[in-house]
Amino acid sequence: MDRLGMSPSLGPASHFRNPFGRRPWMEQSGAAAAAPGAKGLKGIVAGGITGGIEICITFPTEYVKTQLQLDEKGATKQYNGIMDCVKKTVKTNGVLGLYRGLSVLLYGSIPKSAVRFGAFESLKGRLMEPNGQLSTSGKLLAGLGAGVAEAILAVTPMETVKVKFINDQRSGTPKYKGFFHGVGMIVRQEGLSGVYKGLTATIMKQGSNQAIRFYVMESLKDVYKGGDQSKPVPKMVVGAFGAVAGAASVFGNTPIDVVKTRMQGLEAAKYKNTMDCAMQIWRNEGPAAFYKGTVPRLSRVCLDVAITFMIYDSFMDLFNKFWR
Repeated sequence: MDRLGMSPSLGPASHFRNPFGRRPWMEQSGAAAAAPGAKGLKGIVAGGITGGIEICITFPTEYVKTQLQLDEKGATKQYNGIMDCVKKTVKTNGVLGLYRGLSVLLYGSIPKSAVRFGAFESLKGRLMEPNGQLSTSGKLLAGLGAGVAEAILAVTPMETVKVKFINDQRSGTPKYKGFFHGVGMIVRQEGLSGVYKGLTATIMKQGSNQAIRFYVMESLKDVYKGGDQSKPVPKMVVGAFGAVAGAASVFGNTPIDVVKTRMQGLEAAKYKNTMDCAMQIWRNEGPAAFYKGTVPRLSRVCLDVAITFMIYDSFMDLFNKFWR
């Protein structure tokens, strides 16, 4: 090649395109820094840390929500609302009673969040358009894939054990002495399938949950950035977007969450399958029963999703500075 950038065989150097060169959207989105697999690994690590921190903050609202969803009409009804549930729990078991089952969620939240964000980042990297953005279908598919992955690999066994633990406390003579003792009893009595009760309902719940949340979050971020993918989104704004995304998911899939909770309770044997559970709730308790626990779930989920995305984005920003 001569001084003027001419190549005898290729002509002007400016006409030559290196197929391995950097793309403009890589510079905007940071894709050049990490392939989808590397971003997925970052998501796994950042997601795992995020999950552990978040659940310690929000667990009491999850406990109250589950208690209200397990509470049926009739002579067995125990609570008259959120505050009644809190008062009776504290009176009977002390303040720590609101943290009954925390160990189960703590053991499960770390891998759950790791799988969720790892799967989302990996899918996002593969579905990204040339301009560095996700299409509407891309956002929904990446979120759906993240939800299905976490449902199968982490959420179903974790949620089943958690609900059984909380349900066990409602009985006069609790039989589970701790996490490992409880899991051992469940597996001995029901087999490994005992911790996979409600898998279908959980896949439906988590899939729709994450499809809605990631779609809303990514869409709001795109609106804020106004087409400039390099524009940072302040963490407080991320938190506000997370609260909106959380609220949208609550109104979108609380009925599925109620069915999932019933399918994972100690009385799940009276339901033939997910559809039978939904039909029995409809016949015996009416359509309003599908929105039991909505208020405590709304408060928990909005706080949960806001905190989760703020923590997660903070760790991803930190990792992107030194992890290439």
